[in-house]
Amino acid sequence: MSPSFRPRKPQPGKVKTQEELDALVRRMKSEQAAPDNYRQRSLKLHGWICAKCGREFELDNLHLLTVHHRDGNHHNNPPDGSNWENLCVYCHDDEHSRTILADYLRGSEKET
Repeated sequence: MSPSFRPRKPQPGKVKTQEELDALVRRMKSEQAAPDNYRQRSLKLHGWICAKCGREFELDNLHLLTVHHRDGNHHNNPPDGSNWENLCVYCHDDEHSRTILADYLRGSEKET
C-alpha cells in the first residue's frame, strides 16, 4: 500500500488561525536563529578543535565540529560548558559507537 499524498481534512478544533500560524513561525525562527544556543557557547568556550583527535577547524569546515553531551542528556546545558566537549563528526560517531558496543557486550541493550 503506497502512502497517500492527498491533503488531510482539517480536524474540528485543531484548525489554527493565520495569526496563530504566523506567531508559531516567528517563534520557531527566533529559536533557530538564537545566537546563544549551546553549540555557539561550546565553540566559544572550548575552541574550534576536536577534544579527542585534536583536529582544528576553520569557518569553511566548522559544520563538521559537533557538541557531545558527556552525560548523554541534551537538555543538560550548564552555562560553564562542563557537560560539553567539541568532537569532530568522526570522533562523535566513535564515542556513541563505543557506548552501543559496551551496552551490547554487557547484555544491557534496550529492547524495542
